[in-house]
Amino acid sequence: QRFAKYFNHDFNILVAPCVNPWGYETMERWNAQAMDPNRSFGREVTNESKALMQYLQHYLTCAKWLCHLDLHETTDFDKFEFRPAKLARDGEISNQVGTIPDGFYLVTDSTITNPQTTWHKAMIDSVRQVTHIAPVRSNALCTEQQLRMGPDGTIIGEQAVQEGVIAVPVPALGMCIGMTTAKYAATTEIYPDSPKVTLEQCNQAQMMCIKGGLEYITQQDKGSIPPLPIFQKLFGEME
Repeated sequence: QRFAKYFNHDFNILVAPCVNPWGYETMERWNAQAMDPNRSFGREVTNESKALMQYLQHYLTCAKWLCHLDLHETTDFDKFEFRPAKLARDGEISNQVGTIPDGFYLVTDSTITNPQTTWHKAMIDSVRQVTHIAPVRSNALCTEQQLRMGPDGTIIGEQAVQEGVIAVPVPALGMCIGMTTAKYAATTEIYPDSPKVTLEQCNQAQMMCIKGGLEYITQQDKGSIPPLPIFQKLFGEME
């Protein structure tokens, strides 16, 4: 509401405020069928991912998406409820307690040939104005248990490709940002249970990420290509 009016002349903005209502209400990553909607935008689909894909395919006449931002939060419920419940469901045993990165970071696609590194930096720099960026793991500062959770220089076990950014194989994982094949695509993550931030700061961080990303696209692509739709969604479940 604060910034959208400044971008309306250049972009068509679509917002899907909550793809997984059950997960939002229960603070869980998965849906009521114990499936993860943000791992179901591929061969395996859930009712939630199917509904969103059908809407985009059948009700919108967009040949190409320019930007796709998928906004996520990870709370302590993920560490103490979701992950133990998933292990129990799958018959697995683990003595490790997962760690949640304290700070804001981005998840991008490791399979693309032209990663938008300067776009990522623009968003990270914008977010930095309101909250801290997730640091990479330093094994020199880790306990023995934490060392088992990921090697040096990683965020949530994935190697950082630049400050506050990790890259994973999005198509293989069935993540939402792979659905539109947008030129600019990223998933955001922030930890609202951190003692270093307030809930308002978390909301501001998401907003500043969008603002920084759109400002960068406007400066880089305006004049060279016609305005194309922007897809920004608040996923509504944990990542």
